Amino acid sequence: MVSLRNDEYWMRYALTLAQRAQDEGEVPVGAVLVLDNEAIGEGWNRPIGHHDPTAHAEIMALRQGGQVLQNYRLLETTLYVTLEPCIMCAGAMIHSRIGRLVYGASDEKTGAAGSLVDILRHPGMNHQIVIESGILADECSATLSAFFRLRREQHKARRAAVKNAAQE
Repeated sequence: MVSLRNDEYWMRYALTLAQRAQDEGEVPVGAVLVLDNEAIGEGWNRPIGHHDPTAHAEIMALRQGGQVLQNYRLLETTLYVTLEPCIMCAGAMIHSRIGRLVYGASDEKTGAAGSLVDILRHPGMNHQIVIESGILADECSATLSAFFRLRREQHKARRAAVKNAAQE
């Protein structure tokens, strides 16, 4: 029987995790770590709720995967993430020895898989990761854009309310 759990399936799974982040007031990024077509780790952005700047979706998924495997080396795994990883997360991926990274939206501001810098493909790195990008990119980008648009509108409304209160 052919498995229907392909890159698109797992990216949709990561998008559901991104929604959990958004529901918690976090930037909507989700990640799922897969080994042999089974999820062994999942995460969504939680730095605000956890009071932890390292609580990115990717880090959370890698930590859970390490616990499941009882090993920090996550050999032959694939990490699916809705947004191109930052430098911190890229470093964690290299140290954990994941085999493959699949991400949705590029991140021109902090992306470390080619958009801003390319840590993962640097020839000096002692581990090379296969990278696939652009899987459900439009959906991943739309999720982030909608979140930040709403956040800007809320910020604008708060400023207007403060201004109106000061004028009364």
